[in-house]
Amino acid sequence: MVISLEIFCGIAAVLIGLYYYYTAHFNFWKNRGVSGPEPVPVFGNVFKPMFIQESLAEYLLALCRKHRNEPLIGIFVRRTPVLVVQDPQLIKEVLIKDFPKFANRGFLKNEIAEPLSQHLFSLEAQRWRPLRMQLSSVFTSGKLKGTFSLILECAKQLEEYLDALVAKGEPIEVRELAAKFTTDVIGSCAFGVEMNSLSDKESEFRRMGKEIFATHWVALLKFRMKECVSGFYDLLGYILPYDEVTKFIERLTIETIEYRTENNIVRPDFMNALIELRKHPEKIPDIKLTDTLLAAQAFVFFAAGFETSSSTIGNALYELALNQDIQKKLRAEIKEFSKKNDGEWRYETIKEMSYLDKVFKETLRKYPPLPMLHRETTDSYTFEGTKVSLPKGAKIWIPVFAIHRDPFIYPDPEKFDPERFTTEAVRSRHPMHYIPFGDGPRNCIGSRFAIYQSKIGLIKILSSYKVEACEKTQIPYKFNPIAFVMCPSHGLYLKITKDLN
Repeated sequence: MVISLEIFCGIAAVLIGLYYYYTAHFNFWKNRGVSGPEPVPVFGNVFKPMFIQESLAEYLLALCRKHRNEPLIGIFVRRTPVLVVQDPQLIKEVLIKDFPKFANRGFLKNEIAEPLSQHLFSLEAQRWRPLRMQLSSVFTSGKLKGTFSLILECAKQLEEYLDALVAKGEPIEVRELAAKFTTDVIGSCAFGVEMNSLSDKESEFRRMGKEIFATHWVALLKFRMKECVSGFYDLLGYILPYDEVTKFIERLTIETIEYRTENNIVRPDFMNALIELRKHPEKIPDIKLTDTLLAAQAFVFFAAGFETSSSTIGNALYELALNQDIQKKLRAEIKEFSKKNDGEWRYETIKEMSYLDKVFKETLRKYPPLPMLHRETTDSYTFEGTKVSLPKGAKIWIPVFAIHRDPFIYPDPEKFDPERFTTEAVRSRHPMHYIPFGDGPRNCIGSRFAIYQSKIGLIKILSSYKVEACEKTQIPYKFNPIAFVMCPSHGLYLKITKDLN
């Protein structure tokens, strides 16, 4: 009996300890006068996203609509307080005005288990700032002009591949089609390698790209471990072998750098920038430039470069298939500029195509690649005009998807309407109400590159083909609740036919 009582008391003590552990911070937002939903132990406010019942984007959309009059919303991700900022002026403070206080993204880097996690997107400010400064030169207008011909060459291969697919007369998964194109573009423009993804045989590069953004159970388990037991997950790196993506990117990066160095090959691309850093480590003296750190930068350019652009191309084609009047107007503009330039596409020509630009921006409005922007305070901070003070290390979310689908900013937000991006309409909105690439010093470094490769892909497809919905088209569009980058739960299948006019 005594033993049973001791066991009971021990179990009770453990349960009380766990309850305290998971609820100890639950007064964090109340103490600061920030409203928000009531959290529950263990899960905080993210029960449904954790159990894949809805995507994080859809959760934040519902949250922001429920609290639409609140500039700041306090939530808990399990036991961690997270501040959701939806007021545009406060967003501007975070991203631009007081950027040094929010320079970190706050992602956990598991550098032992996942050495490629130490890339520009997740690095803390101390290492991010000098690396960003050195790598920004790759994405200037001059450098983009230099790689434009390489993108066009990949686009020609896209046309040839699409011809063969269309001849089969079957529905085409346009997101995968676009991913093969953007994978080849990244390979050519970043690594100087012909990846040959545009074929029926799956290339190694395309297979690696799929694995990076895989949503199978192993990927989900790793993601949950990183979230919940990050320290333990990182320790596993000492005993478990690296995954094939890590091995592949490290080998590709190191071999490319060494081959070019030995053969004195210079190309105006991302890999050349890494070679220059390796030759001149004095440019960033406070950072140890290991091969792994350089490979991590190549990894994020490869991953982000093909995935976000392919999703955007696929989503644009999906909306054009459902909105034939918009497609007709865009195809007319493409044909007009093609005729004007004798079928030759130039860097400057793309910039002149106003309706293509509107369609592209509306696609990113409705389907931003990331549902929110992450920031973390580097010091204590009090928001201007409020009494809300945050300690160092506080987590910030800016709900991009929810802002882009706010009916008070974009009336009838589910409607695909490129006219939202006329000059007059853009001027009527706060700049922080459209941030698909983020804003401020830590915006997307490759945004211009992404814009051009996406637009060229759309031009090449729509120049000769019409897209329509078919029996396999997912209507309505459903988001994958697991994916890091916003994407559909199933493929985007469309009917594509040759335009004989």
